This record gives sequence, C-alpha cells and structure tokens, in this order.
Amino acid sequence: MSIALKQNTPLQLENPMPQLKLTYFDFHGGRAEPVRLALAIGDVVFEDYRFSFPEFAEVRKTTPFNQVPTLDVDGVRVTQCDAILRYAGKLAGLYPTDPFQALLCDEVTYVVEEAGVKMGPSFRLTGDAQKEARLALVNGSIPVYLAWLQRQLVAHGGQYFADNRLTVADLKVFVDVRGLNSGRLDHIPTDLVEKVAPLLNAHMQRIAQMPAVAKYYAKFEIK
Repeated sequence: MSIALKQNTPLQLENPMPQLKLTYFDFHGGRAEPVRLALAIGDVVFEDYRFSFPEFAEVRKTTPFNQVPTLDVDGVRVTQCDAILRYAGKLAGLYPTDPFQALLCDEVTYVVEEAGVKMGPSFRLTGDAQKEARLALVNGSIPVYLAWLQRQLVAHGGQYFADNRLTVADLKVFVDVRGLNSGRLDHIPTDLVEKVAPLLNAHMQRIAQMPAVAKYYAKFEIK
C-alpha cells in the first residue's frame, strides 16, 4: 500500500483512522499527557478514559504489567508510554519521517522517561523518607538531565528538539517541565528548572502558547 506523507500533517491512510481508547489517571500530567496532547493537536479522535487515583486498584487488574497508560487500538490493548506516544505522533503528524530526526526525537523522550523512572519510587514514600529521596534527585540526577535537554535544544536551533518543528519530543519535555514547576511535587523546588535550564522554561511557554495547545487546555479551563 502506498502511503503519502506530509511533514506537518497527520498520517493519511487509505483505511480510516482506528478507534482509540487511552486509559490513564484523571489529571493533567504524567505519562499519558503527551499522548493526549499529540492526538488533540493532530485532530485524531480518541476516547480519553480517565479514572481517579482510588480507582486504580481496580483498573490495574485489567492492564498489562498492572500499569498505565494503555492504548486500545481497534480493541487491541497496547502498553508502554513511549511506544504509545510514538504511534500517536505518527497519527498526528508529530513524529519525524527522517530516520536521524526520529532518532533525535526518541533520544529526548527516553531521557525524560528515564528521569521519570528515577522519580517513581519516591511517590510510594512519605514524610522524611520522601523528602530525602527527592532531595537526592534535586541534588543529583534532575539537574543533569535538565542541563542535557537544554544543550540539546540549543544544538538543534533553540526552538524544537528535532526536525525543526513541533514533535512529540517537545510535548514530552513540555509536560515534564510543567510538572517540575507545578508545586505538586513535594520537595522539588518550583524554581529548579529556571535555575538549571531556563531555556526549557522558555520552550515550555512557547509550546503552551501554540493555538492547538492553548485550545486543548481551554477545554479544562487550565492556563
């Protein structure tokens, strides 16, 4: 089958778009948020199934590895957030077709995901134990990956991380930086990004001001 691709437009297939159901927690962040954004920006229709934190115990019984997000594609359930994000990016026209640019895009998304994996165990801690764990990250791995991301951004023109345009890599970083700045993460200073990698904050603000992104969050009355 011949597939015609345009760099800045969603993937056009001879077959109709698949039926999609994305399952994740009901909040604006985390591993599914870049996927939600990509699909919304690309005008890809999907069911945005959200559940509360207390409901997770029941939801996880039906998911591979007892974790989310998952994406159902025509009834086939898929796991792994970066695989889902790459697929969403292809549907939405937000993933590079050039192999090297795709590599640069993937590199950024994997670095951010690895940082999230390091943060993950701290969510199961409380009190002084959580404080100690997160301060270790603040004084260790978080500044390292933020500084690396800033260098990558500058190296590729200062606006986007790959392909000289918006890709899912930008969305992955955007969500991560918003989370670090949000104040929702106890013991993570809200000015950490500004001190370590201020260009990432400027990048986040540019992405937030894009009409498609602003339109998405306007539905939830979030700025």
